[in-house]
Amino acid sequence: MIAGIGVDVVDLARFERSIARTPKLRDRLFTEDERQLPVHSLAARFAAKEALIKALGGSEGVRWHDMEIVPDAERNPGFVLHNVVEAQVRERGIVRIHVSMTHDAGVATAFVVAECAP
Repeated sequence: MIAGIGVDVVDLARFERSIARTPKLRDRLFTEDERQLPVHSLAARFAAKEALIKALGGSEGVRWHDMEIVPDAERNPGFVLHNVVEAQVRERGIVRIHVSMTHDAGVATAFVVAECAP
């Protein structure tokens, strides 16, 4: 059963300018492992984190480092959750979070579906 759906789009050029203008933004938004990625991948991860917040219904108490995008064994993206976000997911009975990310034609897009047990 679907508990929530979220989608977000990030303008790559604007995101790149923001990162260049405010270098500490990279540290604030991304975990240490995520920070090593190219800007277009960071933009997609930012979109995925925003989409997860939307799927959960809000950002109260959420910190950017509580949501980390990591590849699984097949190199598909997935979330590793920590702290407040992990607790919110558990409290809502969410058992799986699906995420899809892409970047093309100057935008990064992410789509998230939060799934509860039937």
